[in-house]
Amino acid sequence: METRVIKLDKLRNEDVKQLKALALAYMGDAVLEQKVREYLLRSGRVKPNTLHREATRYVSAKAQSMIVHRMMDENYLTEEELAVFRRGRNAKSGSVPKNTDVQTYRNSSGFEAVLGSLYLLNELERVYEIIAYAIQIIEESKGVSK
Repeated sequence: METRVIKLDKLRNEDVKQLKALALAYMGDAVLEQKVREYLLRSGRVKPNTLHREATRYVSAKAQSMIVHRMMDENYLTEEELAVFRRGRNAKSGSVPKNTDVQTYRNSSGFEAVLGSLYLLNELERVYEIIAYAIQIIEESKGVSK
């Protein structure tokens, strides 16, 4: 059987700007979820039966909204990242959020759009820097020590 290799190059800035904000959020959600799961497994703090519950503390809409508010208060995001955040926050999703209010859901979509945009542009160092800081913010808010 022949194996095909699929080449995944970074997208050009113009290409990423053409993507719908919710597509960027979709990508960002996947990146954040994967990195948080990896972090939890590497930390060794989590038993397998509680892994999902632990991960939710980091990736829930409420957590992401808190993260992005703190980052904005601290001017942590660049102007370009803030523009992507606003695009994601203002996008109409067509679905009603469950377990959270609309504003919290929109803030989390904006945060995910930032991560998705950076990831697709292959700016992985910045993606991981933002996620590491997001984890730190959550752990500080929960009183978790490493």
